[in-house]
Amino acid sequence: MNSRWTAGDYLVAAGFFVVLGAIWEYSVAWFGIKRYLLPPLSGILGALWQSRADLWAHALVTTWAVVIGFALAVAGGVAIGLAVFFSPLAQKTLYPLVAAMQGIPKVALAPLMIVWAGYGLASKVLMAFLIAFFPIVISTIGGLASTPGHLIEHFRAIGASPWETFWRLRVPSALPNFVDGCKVAMPLAVIGAIVGEFVGAEKGLGALILLANGAGKPDLMFAALVVVTVLSAVLYWVIQWLGNRVWWRAY
Repeated sequence: MNSRWTAGDYLVAAGFFVVLGAIWEYSVAWFGIKRYLLPPLSGILGALWQSRADLWAHALVTTWAVVIGFALAVAGGVAIGLAVFFSPLAQKTLYPLVAAMQGIPKVALAPLMIVWAGYGLASKVLMAFLIAFFPIVISTIGGLASTPGHLIEHFRAIGASPWETFWRLRVPSALPNFVDGCKVAMPLAVIGAIVGEFVGAEKGLGALILLANGAGKPDLMFAALVVVTVLSAVLYWVIQWLGNRVWWRAY
């Protein structure tokens, strides 16, 4: 898929969202949808502007939890992926454990994270880490395994050491898969942080959504959801931007 956008591509995308917003705005009035069920787009945009200071403050809290949780997921996922790829013992013991833990509903773990780490930042970081961790592990293992066999044989023929083969061949070959795994994991980290804030938090976009819902402010609730969506999209594109600018590439 070609990731380079032209000016025309941006115009098409902008036009699509303008049309979608117009449909939303006039459909609410046309069908007589109650405001507490689905507020008009103009009301949501008004709430975004009027509550911009609060939304910004809560977004910073959520972003901090997401970034830390994602960074820990990358560090832990790469470490586990390397261990599983290079160690038969880890492949037989550690990998089945990680795969089994992936089957546990993370939402069910959120109250436990509150018990273990309290209502502060740590519990939200843990939730972001847990949800984002597995895609990093899988992409690391898959990327390392995707190294072309004939190139490995070529490196052996020229007398390259195992470290040189790993750093100069396996790592560049694994990068495309790894970046894709990170692009999957980043939105999941946002979901994890929001789930943690739903369960117990005084600050963050998840807490603001609950407060707006309880106070009967659907405009503000949807405005917070818009900010969550934008945050997830921005972090996703940051990962893609960084991945596109890594100097090494797969052979």
